[in-house]
Amino acid sequence: MSNQNNKSALATLVTVFFFWGFIAASNGVFIPFCKTYFNIDQFQSQLVDFAFYGAYYIGALLLFILSGSIKKDILNNWGYKNGIVYGLLLSAIGAFVMYPATAGAEQGQTGVFYFVLIALFIVGLGFSLQQTAANPFAIALGDPKTGSHRLNLAGGINSFGTTIGPIVVSLVIFGSATWSTDELAAMISNNEITLVTVQGLYLGVGALFLVAAALFHFSKKLPALKSDTAFEPANKARNLLIILTLIIVGCFGYIFNTYSRNTTATEDLEHTRLIVLFVALFAVVAAVFIANSSASKKPEGWGAMKYPQLVLGMLAIFMYVGVEVTIGSNLGELLKQAVGNTNLNAIGLPVLNDSEIGKYISLYWGGLMIGRWVGAVTVFNPSKGLKKVLLIIVPYIAFGVIILANSFKSSFTTNEIVFFAICIAVQIVGFFLAKDRPVKTLKIFSFFGIIAMLIGLFTTGNLALFAFLSGGLFCSIMWPCIFTLSIAGLGKYTSQGSAFLIMMILGGAIIPPVQGKLADVFTIQSSYWMAVACFSYLLFYAFRTKTVLDKQGVDY
Repeated sequence: MSNQNNKSALATLVTVFFFWGFIAASNGVFIPFCKTYFNIDQFQSQLVDFAFYGAYYIGALLLFILSGSIKKDILNNWGYKNGIVYGLLLSAIGAFVMYPATAGAEQGQTGVFYFVLIALFIVGLGFSLQQTAANPFAIALGDPKTGSHRLNLAGGINSFGTTIGPIVVSLVIFGSATWSTDELAAMISNNEITLVTVQGLYLGVGALFLVAAALFHFSKKLPALKSDTAFEPANKARNLLIILTLIIVGCFGYIFNTYSRNTTATEDLEHTRLIVLFVALFAVVAAVFIANSSASKKPEGWGAMKYPQLVLGMLAIFMYVGVEVTIGSNLGELLKQAVGNTNLNAIGLPVLNDSEIGKYISLYWGGLMIGRWVGAVTVFNPSKGLKKVLLIIVPYIAFGVIILANSFKSSFTTNEIVFFAICIAVQIVGFFLAKDRPVKTLKIFSFFGIIAMLIGLFTTGNLALFAFLSGGLFCSIMWPCIFTLSIAGLGKYTSQGSAFLIMMILGGAIIPPVQGKLADVFTIQSSYWMAVACFSYLLFYAFRTKTVLDKQGVDY
């Protein structure tokens, strides 16, 4: 393909990244609304993420198992382009299912909430197929060494979706008015605010999925990019993943059962639920290290998992997606939950309600947009001098877009703008220090993430709030770095390795519910120790993957 055709193909490809961001970030507003509307606890509300991101894992796993059974890589056989089209059609079905799933639902009908989860699961299955195809597709549209920059560009479009998603969903559900907590509770109780608006939103989204599928199908600028490499079986990897799946299903099945029996949530039961959740979390970590250890001794049967950079990268993707999602998903509760009889929330700021938190959710996800816009600068090959200027200007242009987008619903105070502007300045320093090197970028931003979460844990007020919000800024650049490093040197195993990495989006399904239950058992602020743990592994991965790739002589 010519360079011009590559750019046209990339422009078409990034449209699908917008949808992922729009829906994923919208969950940050949808989760606290569901908690109020369906009378559920913080753990149950995080099942929105469990259903949505769990579908990524199940979808990628099924694709892998089916490919193994027919001894042919299904995605390579379809081509990346068709894989995206089929994924969009599947997501459209899920979006349309939301209408009958919530038809006639009233406040307090907890059973309907589980039908909502089914619809989101189907949407997520489609996204799983799209992601498995789109990420290596973007890398393949040019020099592999600049693949992370193209992923940054696509990620910037994705993050534009994450920025406006919470605003649109907040407007759709609550309208332009800002209600008091009591007024909002009364309106939901009286069914003045219902799921009818959510039905309309998802019908519209489903229609857009169909339009996007048609765009991809009929686009002549988008190549199929099929691979002729023979399928490599990985029976040991398959068996390990199946065992892991059974453990996770067993753990969550037990917890669901305790809720379905309407058992009184005693302190002992809550602690048991938390322990079971940590068993599921530990099972994922253990599976990765078992694969790494076993494959290093006898690589036959492990397929792409015989490469330690991939196996360690799988856990890095798990932790990265988990921390990115859990910070935003639990943010609503952090801002809503009153402490004692005061009108102050967990970090000492005035208590907000569901209709007021949208701008902070948007700001958090907007932080990811800021970082990805900066990361995409390299795609346009600016001169060294211009690049330095853009590294400073682009983040604040992106911040201006976030402020403008939120002005339609609510506005930020001068203090809030100054606080976040300072956080952006820290991110800019990180970019200058990293110098476009994936390993160094991961080290710096993982370290910044740890410091930010610790500040949020040990302070109060705006300092704590914006420390947590800055997590989006520091997460922003990690996905393309981890993805590019994880598939470096995989050769014919690249497609299979990509599928394994997409499976580990499972982190967004497991880590938020674990944090949600930590919040139920302890406090919402202290539950953010979960984020510290995730960033700590990412820092470890940055050091470890450099050693592994250097040993293999892989150029990255």
